[in-house]
Amino acid sequence: MKLIKGDLVKIVRGKDQGKTGKIDKVFSKTDKVIVEGVNQYKRHLKARSQRQPSEIVTVTIPIFVSNAALICPKCKLATRVGLAYDEGKKVRICKKCKQKI
Repeated sequence: MKLIKGDLVKIVRGKDQGKTGKIDKVFSKTDKVIVEGVNQYKRHLKARSQRQPSEIVTVTIPIFVSNAALICPKCKLATRVGLAYDEGKKVRICKKCKQKI
């Protein structure tokens, strides 16, 4: 997976199209990421005991990686990520400005 935790991404599809946020968590087996402030839903929790009240909680649900585009820190544009070798190490590069990320 080419996106990692802490990357700034822009949402390109879905109900939150155009929003930006940082990646909080990456699920590499299912190709999904959790982006802060994106794809949030309300969940009603029933009271488990008399002391605990019932409440409505905001839950952030993962989105597919293909619906998020990395924002390059150099050129500040939403871009795809490529891989290149630099001195024997694999590095990520911006497809638009060809700079290391």
